[in-house]
Amino acid sequence: MNGQPETWSPSSWRDKPAAQDVVYPDREKLDKVLNKIRTLPPLVTPSEIERLRHHLSQVQRNEAFLLHAGDCAESFDACTHENISAKIGLILSFSLILIWGARKPVVRIGRIAGQYAKPRSSATEKIGDREVTSFRGDNVNGLDPNDRTPDPERLLSAYFHSTATLNYVRGLLTSGFASLHHPRDWSLSHVRSPALREEFQRITEGLSDALDFTRTIGFGADGGDRASYEQGGGRGVLGEADFYTSHEGLMLDFEEAMTRAFPVPSSIASTSRSAITNASRSPSAEAEGQGERPRKVHYNTSAHFLWIGDRTRQLTGAHVEYFRGVRNPIGVKVGPTMQAEEIVRLLDIVNPDKESGKVTLITRYGAGKVEQHLASHITVVQASGHPVAWICDPMHGNTLTASTGLKTRHFGTIISELTACLRIHAECGSVLNGVSLEFTGELSEDGFSVTECLGGSMELAEDELGLRYQSFCDPRLNFEQSLDVAFLLSNHFKKARGRAAGKRAEGDVLYSELGGKKTV
Repeated sequence: MNGQPETWSPSSWRDKPAAQDVVYPDREKLDKVLNKIRTLPPLVTPSEIERLRHHLSQVQRNEAFLLHAGDCAESFDACTHENISAKIGLILSFSLILIWGARKPVVRIGRIAGQYAKPRSSATEKIGDREVTSFRGDNVNGLDPNDRTPDPERLLSAYFHSTATLNYVRGLLTSGFASLHHPRDWSLSHVRSPALREEFQRITEGLSDALDFTRTIGFGADGGDRASYEQGGGRGVLGEADFYTSHEGLMLDFEEAMTRAFPVPSSIASTSRSAITNASRSPSAEAEGQGERPRKVHYNTSAHFLWIGDRTRQLTGAHVEYFRGVRNPIGVKVGPTMQAEEIVRLLDIVNPDKESGKVTLITRYGAGKVEQHLASHITVVQASGHPVAWICDPMHGNTLTASTGLKTRHFGTIISELTACLRIHAECGSVLNGVSLEFTGELSEDGFSVTECLGGSMELAEDELGLRYQSFCDPRLNFEQSLDVAFLLSNHFKKARGRAAGKRAEGDVLYSELGGKKTV
């Protein structure tokens, strides 16, 4: 279990330098808002967080695949049922395509219900002839150049927008929206590519046939198979889907206010008592192992999963100090400026007991730099013995500025980094465990997908970017481009399964030719 050293507290980060810190001119108002947030209910529960840790342990063992996806930064204005439904529908469609090809579960973590803040390379920016404070996200200041003074009330607004988003997501997932019996409800009506629609329809028809078969033999009827239901954490396998929330843990004032001490859920504590008590190495912990109440640990209750950004991962900085003490599973962005030995030192700090399911490494080098860095990073982590999930973020290292002045990314470059990661992991005896994407199912007012990234099966050209460019942050893959990525990954996994099946068949033939005798 996560050992929380006696020197750590939810506020111990305040003694460290904080990168990307926001300076509030009215500190008294900030303290008042934070005190209010401390009294508000958690957004997520310890049981949900522990379930995600379990699922991420499966990802680390290559028993599941991680899909981490959503907006670069959410906006308050985009908190509508249409946008949320479209985002969840795209994540479900993407994961269904992956499941079909890989034949393994997909763990879904959305960049949603809290991903409001954004790091910036400069504290100020030029807008026309004016130099103004940089826009830091809706939970800090306004996009309007006249509304750039950081306002603590926006933290409170972020809490309530996150609450509304999460409430609607929970409602969707428990009302049949995620049912595999009705995947067409996730809507591909606006997808212009006939090939994409036909491929997705082929999968859903195959799925429908499989579900009809399971009903015929008595499995998957209403109520389902009870044992499978309970082993799955009490969730209907066909009717509901596990879904988790995440955001970058950038605003430490807010994260501290949402950090609460709870006992580890009894179902976890009963199977891991020794790990819990050994974590703190204290006499009181020894007593806990002898029948006393379990000690409490600190959960960040604003999201199930948080990550440290590439700009805030300093080993002696405030963010690493905060992250080392929370029980949540965490991500760490790994870019081309991170030295190989630095990764291991960081892992030693945030996961000293080498617990499974705790750390996910999110690589984001850029297509032109992945060959230079990834292999050495994999090798040093393998040698350290730290259990991690490796996932590829092929978005952030591949941003460019079009001739029109709009920020964009090219689909071909995104795929280049992703396929390079798959190959390099295989060459290093490792496995790519997941993907982190910035995409959206959001539609413009005329009912078409956004136009922010170049290329894909729709062959979006540079002069088309301005047609429906809606992001106020980084460019996102639209619905069609996202499904392009899903099918490419699915086909990769399908071919890998074919190769594995061929090797097993060769082994069976050899076994038979040897008279059923195993060779050593």
